[in-house]
Amino acid sequence: MAETVPVRCPACRREHRYTAPAYPCVCGAPVAPRLDRDGPATPVSHRVWQDDWVTVRCGSCGRHGEWPRPEVGCACGVALRVAVVEGPGSTGRAAAGDGSGTAAAQGPETDEDATAADQDDQQGSTHQPDQPGQPDRPRDAATVAAEARPARPPFPSVTIRTARDAVTATALYLRWLGYRGVRRADQRPPSGIGLAARGVVAQVDPAVHPATLRDVECLWLTAMTESADCLYFSLAGYADDARARADSLGVPLFVLDLTGTPRPVNAPAETLAATGAGQRAP
Repeated sequence: MAETVPVRCPACRREHRYTAPAYPCVCGAPVAPRLDRDGPATPVSHRVWQDDWVTVRCGSCGRHGEWPRPEVGCACGVALRVAVVEGPGSTGRAAAGDGSGTAAAQGPETDEDATAADQDDQQGSTHQPDQPGQPDRPRDAATVAAEARPARPPFPSVTIRTARDAVTATALYLRWLGYRGVRRADQRPPSGIGLAARGVVAQVDPAVHPATLRDVECLWLTAMTESADCLYFSLAGYADDARARADSLGVPLFVLDLTGTPRPVNAPAETLAATGAGQRAP
């Protein structure tokens, strides 16, 4: 049952009914922050990246994830940040029940633990016992990777209405691809918003005009200085010369539609979307 709380605007005294949206954990369970019914709503006067996200623990698998902090837009023009319950008790909706026998009851799983578990699962799945009477046949790396790769759930889209929604959808997509530690990039790009994760930098361009050749080249140069891969997400698509340059540099290009689903538009992006971050060539 979705949690709904009253939110009063301190500027105009209007009262709103707010329901916290649920976001998908990597395990597939819906996760939403617990709303604080007694906490006052706070007007947003200056945005800081860290304040726009809240840590929530999935009640199904125990992972801690960073999710968009709940906000309400009042008719008077004030953006209100809804109070949430933070700390050990801030779990997702899947935590309903006694929680016995679940990972949440045993403690949260860190990114390092999850990565190690994934590697163990992949190593175990590639080991095939010898069968009597059948000679060993060599298998190429692509076949082994395909067999070892666990099935991913479909990406649940987030409707894009604002530039902040575009950043949220991109951050969720990076996690869905398998990138860990998604955060705001240290270097601000010439246009759009920069995101970073372990081994990758991404640029989100919510502008109404197509991304240019210069935009793609600047992103690629930034990635080179950080010895990382790079991805580009655009709402309005790409100029022809920008797409050609991205193909030559191996930069995956994605277009964000208004449903919040990134769509690959070149070969590197199609490969990444099909295999995930863990299978990219070094």
